[in-house]
Amino acid sequence: MTTQAQGKDRVFIFDTTLRDGEQCPGATMTLEEKLQVAELLDEMGVDIIEAGFPIASNGDFEAVSLIAQRVKNAVVAGLARANFKDIDRAAEAVKHAKRPRVHTFISTSPVHMKWKLQLEPEKVHDLVIAQVTRARNHVEDVEWSAEDGTRTEHDFLCRCVESAIKAGATTINIPDTVGYTAPEEYFALIKMLRERVPNSDKAIFSVHCHNDLGMAVANSLAGVAAGARQIECTVNGIGERAGNAALEELVMAIKTRNDIFPYETGVESTMLMRASKLVSAVTSFPVQYNKAIVGRNAFAHESGIHQDGMLKHTQTYEIMTPESVGVKQTSLVMGKHSGRNAFRDKLKQLGYELGANEFEDAFLRFKDLADRKKHVYDEDIEALVDEEIATAQNRIRVVALTVIAGTMGPQSATLTLDIDGVHRTVQSTGNGPVDATFNAIHKLIPHEAKLALYQVHAVTEGTDAQAEVSVRLEDPEDGRSVTARAADPDTLVASAKAYIAALNKLAAKGAGRIHATAAE
Repeated sequence: MTTQAQGKDRVFIFDTTLRDGEQCPGATMTLEEKLQVAELLDEMGVDIIEAGFPIASNGDFEAVSLIAQRVKNAVVAGLARANFKDIDRAAEAVKHAKRPRVHTFISTSPVHMKWKLQLEPEKVHDLVIAQVTRARNHVEDVEWSAEDGTRTEHDFLCRCVESAIKAGATTINIPDTVGYTAPEEYFALIKMLRERVPNSDKAIFSVHCHNDLGMAVANSLAGVAAGARQIECTVNGIGERAGNAALEELVMAIKTRNDIFPYETGVESTMLMRASKLVSAVTSFPVQYNKAIVGRNAFAHESGIHQDGMLKHTQTYEIMTPESVGVKQTSLVMGKHSGRNAFRDKLKQLGYELGANEFEDAFLRFKDLADRKKHVYDEDIEALVDEEIATAQNRIRVVALTVIAGTMGPQSATLTLDIDGVHRTVQSTGNGPVDATFNAIHKLIPHEAKLALYQVHAVTEGTDAQAEVSVRLEDPEDGRSVTARAADPDTLVASAKAYIAALNKLAAKGAGRIHATAAE
């Protein structure tokens, strides 16, 4: 690997979502899920994928082995403790990788050596040399980590790092295992090691920071500023205890503030949201709403002052574009803090154009609704505004519906609609009673709207429960969509009413591709 790229220092992204991230209580993934995550990480340009801890179980070994075979570009690493069985098992797991790596570690801090390892420093130092030598006999790419490095005595840490490099380590990782350090302190530690260790130029230094004090990303960037050129991180920052440095935050910090972080990564930032959603789904770990970069509120604005600024110029309150991280667009969340400009813009997005008086009436009713309702959705606003154009909504209504269904097909529907005060009837067949009903509607009201959602649920319990049907239609020409609901003890009647209500909404918005006609 080279640390220079197009005049800027290249920082390698080492993703440990599948190893350190999976150690997070409750975040265990299946083999298929691990493969999905690994393939996406590889596709988005992650440099090194730590695929697991092969000695931990046969399942972990199999996962690392399959990932090693599947990954096309990234280095695939397996983790190993400071014993030969671990190292041999890790090397066996990654041997089929295009670019295999063995990552081996041992604790070097006084508290870890005394209480965890129960070994004297001299024995630990001997093990550093032995473990790296063993790993190097298997693969050329060996990473050595000083567990609890930030609480290790400097002289002993320098000695271990020097010996690890002499034994063949190509990457030296100095973890802040317990999230204890601070940016200035970590900067000084990495700088000290690079200056004091005679052969430090023979290896790439890596940072691996935990987030116990909420400084994992800041500490990682401080380590890079001191000369480290590999960052170990996880998608969504998942990991032991409070987690790890978040991959998406590091990538976007470097990209957005390239003036003070003059580095480059190989990660395609537009895939960050996709990766976040996948990891959240397979681990069943929700992403907090206000999470930087990938939280659902990261590009959402409700304050009237902020919304007004955003409508005038996005850079007033956004330092990066939502598209740059794979988010479709900024969201102006409608609530009690929203102002007139945001409400007017939302109406425009929904396809409404109201006169001045109509707008003021609608805005006042919106503010009243927002005081009573925690979340005001587009459908709420549509229902509110539709009261202003009720006459347009009532242009078409269901008069009668008879459906013949059962095992002896085809299923058929006979439908009568009141269209502008005139009753028109048609009969149609379909693949099931709902399809037959919607086909009949389409005969009477030819249109190009696409059915984007059809959903049924029972309002109450019991076989006589009222069915509530939701229908969403999308105008294929301009992408506008409307949602309508209807309830009836007969599911098919509710379906017809909901579909007609949605068509009425499109007609009220002036969709020119909806025409009510007489049946032939």
